[in-house]
Amino acid sequence: TGVVPFMALLLLQRRPVAGRALQVTGSSCPGHGLCRSTVQEQTRKQVALLNATAQDLFSIYLKCQGEPFSSESDRLCNPTGIFFPPFRVNRTTERKEVMVAMYKLFAFLNASLGNITRDQEELNPTAKELLERLHNTTKTTRGLISNLTCLLCKNYNIFQVDVRYEESSKNKSTFRKKQQGCQVLRKYVQVIGQAARVLLPHLGP
Repeated sequence: TGVVPFMALLLLQRRPVAGRALQVTGSSCPGHGLCRSTVQEQTRKQVALLNATAQDLFSIYLKCQGEPFSSESDRLCNPTGIFFPPFRVNRTTERKEVMVAMYKLFAFLNASLGNITRDQEELNPTAKELLERLHNTTKTTRGLISNLTCLLCKNYNIFQVDVRYEESSKNKSTFRKKQQGCQVLRKYVQVIGQAARVLLPHLGP
């Protein structure tokens, strides 16, 4: 799985359910003094970048998997039934709830990208463009997680969020590795647009 910041408690379960943010009162929130003055603007840019590049990442992933994924993506990559953190927030949702939901979403995505990248390095080691895009997306996601961690800690004194996600693909067949990757990335394309529309107004000047 991918790397997550020390403030996150990742609970790996075969039947994942949404976790709860744990709020700590008092002045025990670590790292809140490390927020840069530009943290909100950085977060806006990172979410916008992920939203702008998600579809291309999915398309390149499909191309590199070959048949039957190239011609039957609607059926094979249908994300119905796979776990993905529920994202039931909108523009009227309280900002704290939005930030917690965002953290869960991108911590899950970071771990999933770790699985997908590991599998593709094994299955498609010469797919330079795909691997580069996976690494770049992971890098942006980790930076976003760091900024969300800082904002949660600084603004709401929340320093630990439970994030649960699906089992690793490590011991699965080649076909299932490819399928799990395309299911997660298709769902990511669907959710990141919604996430951008909801989050960006909350990060305005």
